[in-house]
Amino acid sequence: GNLAGWQLQHSNIHSNNNNKMVSDNTKIGTGLMFLGFTFLFLGILFLFDSTLLALGDILFLTGLTLTIGTSRTLRFFTRKDRIRGIVAFFGGVTLVLCRWPVVGMILQVYGLIYLFGQFFPIAAASLKDVPVVGTVFRHPSVEGFFSSFGRVAAGDRRAPV
Repeated sequence: GNLAGWQLQHSNIHSNNNNKMVSDNTKIGTGLMFLGFTFLFLGILFLFDSTLLALGDILFLTGLTLTIGTSRTLRFFTRKDRIRGIVAFFGGVTLVLCRWPVVGMILQVYGLIYLFGQFFPIAAASLKDVPVVGTVFRHPSVEGFFSSFGRVAAGDRRAPV
């Protein structure tokens, strides 16, 4: 009886710790995503250097897969209602890898706006409370710009650009 209670107590401690801890894959994935953004930023800064942009794309996609998991990544990138954004994004990645960096980055940005457009109003609303940046996001023209991303009817999924 005592041993069973001790095992139950210790198994609860371990399961509670696992819920609060971040897995190693998530940590590595977050680091790879940061490196990917860094390489993408440097690639744009150095006048659309295709090598840096290609490295950034590969690191970002690898990091995303490690952070949220393979099945969730596949589920996100195979939804039929997002096909236009998915094709644009991966078409842009392909063009960057084929050394067409400017056109590829334009397609990637379009794809990202299409895929994550409904998230922009939420992010803008939370940034209104930030002390320095909040005044910019509270400006009526900026509010109108970000609220236009959320005006998509349920049956009419279109790019917000």
